[in-house]
Amino acid sequence: MPHVQSQGLPELAALERVLELGAAHLRVRTLLRVALPGGAELPVYAIELGNPQPGTPIMGYFGGVHGLERIGAEVVTAHLHSLVMRLQWDSTLHQQLETLRMVFVPIVNPGGMALGTRANPQGVDLMRNAPVQSQGDTPWMVGGQRLSARLPWYQGPADAAMQAENQALCTLVQELLAHTPFALTVDCHSGFGVRDRLWFPFAHKREPMAHLAELQALKAIFVQAHSYHRYVIEPQSVQYLAHGDVWDYLYLHALTHHPRLVFLPLTLEMGSWLWIKKNPRQLFSRHGIFNPLIQHRQQRVLRQHQSLLEFLARASGSCQRWLPNADQRATLHDQALRAWY
Repeated sequence: MPHVQSQGLPELAALERVLELGAAHLRVRTLLRVALPGGAELPVYAIELGNPQPGTPIMGYFGGVHGLERIGAEVVTAHLHSLVMRLQWDSTLHQQLETLRMVFVPIVNPGGMALGTRANPQGVDLMRNAPVQSQGDTPWMVGGQRLSARLPWYQGPADAAMQAENQALCTLVQELLAHTPFALTVDCHSGFGVRDRLWFPFAHKREPMAHLAELQALKAIFVQAHSYHRYVIEPQSVQYLAHGDVWDYLYLHALTHHPRLVFLPLTLEMGSWLWIKKNPRQLFSRHGIFNPLIQHRQQRVLRQHQSLLEFLARASGSCQRWLPNADQRATLHDQALRAWY
């Protein structure tokens, strides 16, 4: 059994300091408490700010789904910290929050993070655990497996309920989606290639998502505003298919239960291979494969994604200005098909 750090979980401590700083502005609730071997429990926090009224567009930030990928939780917490500090003086941010609801779950899997594992304390990979099966060939093991919890990418027992962390995440997101016409989310991960990638559904099949035109429109305004960007924007299926993707599951649920809703779930995959290329010794560290271990590189990563996270919030709050109308959707859909499929 991996060793739990005796000094606690630094990422959780950092998040709780931000919650104290922003207590006057933040609405905080504990979605669940995750038990660790030995009896300790760690909370999964959901934090909101902005306008909670029904009909308000939603921007959601998520991290720490995989316990080894600490940098994802740190990026989300750093963005929340920036907002909390700006709320003390930034009148434009207060105006933005009048027409936007922001939701943060920076550490979805605190148990896995404390234990130093990709999976949760039950050995289940939360991003292979939703009841969605791949409709094509998946890479061996990586796409999800049911052989053993001792091996990575374990989906969990067949026909079992989702893990408690996923149930809490899905309950939160489904509750939010029930009362808004538009929602955009970004789930921050690391560990794929030397390029930073923005993935969107689907992960379980190669067919395009229903809101491909809206995704193409979002990409267009991002490129217009950030012509220098270095993100690869693509459906995850371009790279590989996988079982049990939670965001595929939530997107399909939204299509069925809220057909008028525009829901665009994104995944930020930070290219950790670049950090290894610059510091090959990281290969000998389990955390070094997924996180920048040198301080100045970590600080650079925390800085470089803030403009993306800020853009996504502005795009959510201004969605009516760029979402395509019925006449534009066909053209944008065709553009996206040529680019990605």
